[in-house]
Amino acid sequence: MRTPAGVDCPYFYGDYYRGKHIEECRLIGKNPPPQNWTADLCASCPVPSIKRANACEHMIMTPIIKRKLGLFKRYISIAAFCKKSGETVKEPHIGCGICHPFDIPE
Repeated sequence: MRTPAGVDCPYFYGDYYRGKHIEECRLIGKNPPPQNWTADLCASCPVPSIKRANACEHMIMTPIIKRKLGLFKRYISIAAFCKKSGETVKEPHIGCGICHPFDIPE
């Protein structure tokens, strides 16, 4: 579904039927403040670009909501884990390298 930032995200849900205005991020869930989701987080969220670049079904993404220098704007950081290799994924856009190895032409 299209987020308030204008990109498609598989974890965003919006219900606007018959005057409703319900929006939520199903990856973050309903956490208490200050870890709660708000629509402004969609503008800097890396999840839509990760899902476009890497569609691995073994990767589990965990969102971490952080602040730059304490009082400034919040942003989302992603920690990824691969179920198949059992390792932490260093670069979620690329993946762990075991599930989908790179083909190097010789």
